[in-house]
Amino acid sequence: MRFPIKTTAVLVVLGGVTAASYAPAKQYFKDKYRVQYQEEEVTTGPVVFEVNSTGTVQPVISYHVGSFVSGPIVELHVEFNQRVEKGKLLAKVDPLIYQSNVDRDKAALMTRDADVARVRALLKQAKNDYERAEALKKRSEDYVSKTEMDQFEANWESLKAQLKLAEAAVEQARASWEYSKVTLSYCEIRSPVDGVVIDRKIDPGQTLAAQFQTPELFIIADIKNEIHVIATVDEADIGLIRQAQETKQPVHFTVDAYPDDLFEGRIKEVRMNSTTTQNVVTYPVVVSVKPNPDMKLMPGMTANLSFQVSERSSALRVPNVALRFFPKPEQVREEDRKLLEGEKPQTDNDKEKKQVVEPTPGAREKAIANRKRTHRHVWVEEGEFLRAIEVVTGINDSKYTEIVSGELPPGTKVVTGLKGKM
Repeated sequence: MRFPIKTTAVLVVLGGVTAASYAPAKQYFKDKYRVQYQEEEVTTGPVVFEVNSTGTVQPVISYHVGSFVSGPIVELHVEFNQRVEKGKLLAKVDPLIYQSNVDRDKAALMTRDADVARVRALLKQAKNDYERAEALKKRSEDYVSKTEMDQFEANWESLKAQLKLAEAAVEQARASWEYSKVTLSYCEIRSPVDGVVIDRKIDPGQTLAAQFQTPELFIIADIKNEIHVIATVDEADIGLIRQAQETKQPVHFTVDAYPDDLFEGRIKEVRMNSTTTQNVVTYPVVVSVKPNPDMKLMPGMTANLSFQVSERSSALRVPNVALRFFPKPEQVREEDRKLLEGEKPQTDNDKEKKQVVEPTPGAREKAIANRKRTHRHVWVEEGEFLRAIEVVTGINDSKYTEIVSGELPPGTKVVTGLKGKM
């Protein structure tokens, strides 16, 4: 009889111990396998919204210097990358032929001047003959006949006309002489502007042939005082670029040659000549950079640009990953699960029926839907579940998004993901 009593006592004790330890054990395993969340605090700080693009460094204006005359190059005074001033002698074409033309036309002008002097002398003599004949006729009609008087007068008038022809020939010879002198001056090829020789297409001794078209000898550009970056921007971002231009926002960019240097410019122009490549429409945007004293920016360089559209120096902000986090319905409190419940899966027949019955959303509906994109939710821990907080977002950068409105004071911890199991 004593053995059953002892056994019963032991079982009662074990049952009591088991009952007493059940609740703590249950809580232990519940805490052990509870979902752990990664969290970050809502902070206040700067948020800069930018549009990224690529472009090419180009001079403001490239001057293509050519030759108006033909002949061999006898002098060459500049090299590649040499800085020149306006009017500097770049090269010289052999002037032998053109100097001969100047001498010839000068001699022709002197001949015409001498002819004018000869005609003037004859005209003076004809005038004197006519006046003497007229004086004799006044004394007596018999001294000079009418026919003789007509001859004197005709000779005088004829020499007047010859003088005009001789004077016109002088002007023509002078014009030819001036033309030859100007052509001779074209043998000296000079820089039209201050700039840098970025290309030279001739060598000493090379012969130019300018009969049919002007040969291109040099390309000169001013890349020290100002230089342009021609960016290619997608049509979807052009509205933002124009907004940045109106508010005079800066443009920052880098080039591969100097990856540690950050360059700054301003939007100068949004051009309307669009380009379509594989159904993608882009527009050129001109960014002005000045000055360029160290000549680091060279024509043809590829620039990686960031157009600053707007900036908030002290904005309430959340990490972007918090807006991208979507929990499972069982992790969310009951009243917020409807935010995560999707529509009932559709069959192929349902999809076909929907395509037939429901029209494509119009422009007005699309605009309303786009405006609603700023209404988002973030999640915070509340006991064993997550609670959704609705917020209205503003601008964003690569890490943070501005919070325009919502019950989300600074310091609030928002869920950004799940912690890995240990």
